[in-house]
Amino acid sequence: MKKNITAAAILLAFGATLISCNGPRRSPGIVYMPDMAYSVAIDAYAVLDSNKFTSDKLNKGSKIYYNSLPVAGTVKRGDLFIYTLPHDSAGYAQSAMVKNPIETISKEELSEAGRLYNINCAICHGAKGHGDGPIAEKVPGVANLTSDLFKAMADGTMYHSIEYGKNNMGSYASQLTPRERWQIIKYIRTLQGPAAAPASTTASADSAKKQ
Repeated sequence: MKKNITAAAILLAFGATLISCNGPRRSPGIVYMPDMAYSVAIDAYAVLDSNKFTSDKLNKGSKIYYNSLPVAGTVKRGDLFIYTLPHDSAGYAQSAMVKNPIETISKEELSEAGRLYNINCAICHGAKGHGDGPIAEKVPGVANLTSDLFKAMADGTMYHSIEYGKNNMGSYASQLTPRERWQIIKYIRTLQGPAAAPASTTASADSAKKQ
């Protein structure tokens, strides 16, 4: 009798073991520091709880400071590196040595650059770059981008002006990505046509004609 009871107990224990193995996944219990174990999804467009979050860095108190902006100096994947020359006379002079990182541009990219130019630049500089945009009369000193001065201007100097602004033109750093700015400069070059001949070359040609 005792042998039968012992055998039955062993069978029940073995059966319970099999059932527990095939049953639903067991709970891991309490997780220590769950934020380290599980990623918290953040909806960039969701309204944050003002009782917990604040965008005021100087008066954040016990709240979590969060302004939804990327960390300073970070570069979006696939984008060009940020422009590092300072916004001063020295930086403006050094910008002439900065080359356009976009050596070749496709027809599709050039067309998109033209669209961006018309949205952001043509209102002052005009669709053809002649400085005759719709509000050019109300804004003094609008540049004619097809003049010899701007034909001879380095791409880096143009970029510097778009990055920080120049005279009455404000900065377009928040409206255009670095790649878009360089592409617009490529488009402006197509509006300018052939580059102006250096003064020494022109003088030599005139002298040859007179002889």
